[in-house]
Amino acid sequence: MDLQSIKQRFGIIGNDPALNRAIEKAVRVAPTDISVLVTGESGVGKESIPKIIHSLSVRKHNKFIAVNCGAIPEGTIDSELFGHEKGSFTGATGMRKGYFEVADGGTIFLDEVGELPLTTQVRLLRVLENGEFIKVGSSKVQKTDIRVVAATNLDIRDAISKGKFREDLYYRLSTVEIYIPPLRQRKDDIHLLFRKFASDFARKYHMPPVKLTDDAVEMLRRYHFPGNIRQLRNIAEQISVVETERMIDAARLREYLPHYSSQLPSIVEGKEAEFDYKAEREMIYNIILEMRKEIDELKQITYRLSHGEISAPASHPPVLAYPEPQQDKHESKTIVITKEDEPVELIQDIEEPEQSLTLQEQEIRMIKESLNRHKGKRKLAAKELGISERTLYRKIKQYNL
Repeated sequence: MDLQSIKQRFGIIGNDPALNRAIEKAVRVAPTDISVLVTGESGVGKESIPKIIHSLSVRKHNKFIAVNCGAIPEGTIDSELFGHEKGSFTGATGMRKGYFEVADGGTIFLDEVGELPLTTQVRLLRVLENGEFIKVGSSKVQKTDIRVVAATNLDIRDAISKGKFREDLYYRLSTVEIYIPPLRQRKDDIHLLFRKFASDFARKYHMPPVKLTDDAVEMLRRYHFPGNIRQLRNIAEQISVVETERMIDAARLREYLPHYSSQLPSIVEGKEAEFDYKAEREMIYNIILEMRKEIDELKQITYRLSHGEISAPASHPPVLAYPEPQQDKHESKTIVITKEDEPVELIQDIEEPEQSLTLQEQEIRMIKESLNRHKGKRKLAAKELGISERTLYRKIKQYNL
């Protein structure tokens, strides 16, 4: 079965290379019985991968059970997964089969596996290692033949370091790890998904589908989508129901995009937002350095024009240079526009333009100064510079600092 057929069968929209790679890996591992861990942010559509794996496996005619581990209270999760005996706890009025017994011979999908309590993780590890489990309130060991596919939106390695997830269980679950990219990294797929959702809701609510103008499509592409596909679907449904006009422009679309900024990716809340905000600051930092480089080049051009070293083409008069006869030859006047749009004249010494720092030299100087201020502590220096510690480490190696 080719990739496009699989997408159509499971309702997957998009042609992003990372998404295609994830589907291809699911197809390759499906005929085996190895455990699979699906990772990615909340709302990216991780639940499609276990369905693909089960339907293309030899277990496809047996049961497929999906369990949301984060939605089951800690006190009952063991009973739900492994079952219990009558009288094993208050309210256990009869014997109950757990999901691992019910799905024997099939596949079980453990969504939000990172939310499992440590005691349950020990039980799950035993199932993965030798196919054995014990019901709550029983001493009898039972066998099960089951394929486990798990998914999480947590950083499992971080949870391991904090003692919230067992490292041995992680390695048993992630024999093969499949990563689903966030929607913001699939920009070419965003409009395709919106059109699909708009069409679905048009049929559901018996109305014409909403469409986006070109500027609205571009706005949608630039949005950060902290809620990923789930958020995009919600936006499409809101617009379909609320708006009377079927053609939506950027101004109207903006009302449905929280924290949208026309200049930068949106700033969202939470731990993930902190990472994305750093990336934005790094981008701004690079833009500033580029601007400073261009200013240095303009200063040199101004100097050479004012001293007759070069002449401007007749069709392009020197609009950026303002030399005056009565000025000292060591000075040139430059016009700068302030935030209040008031022109301000700055007198700058450009006697020796060859001393202007290049972009790389400015970057090296800023990194050195920051490291000196923080006594070589890269984490503090990176925070001051507005870049990630990993980026700072790479630049230190690059410039041999």
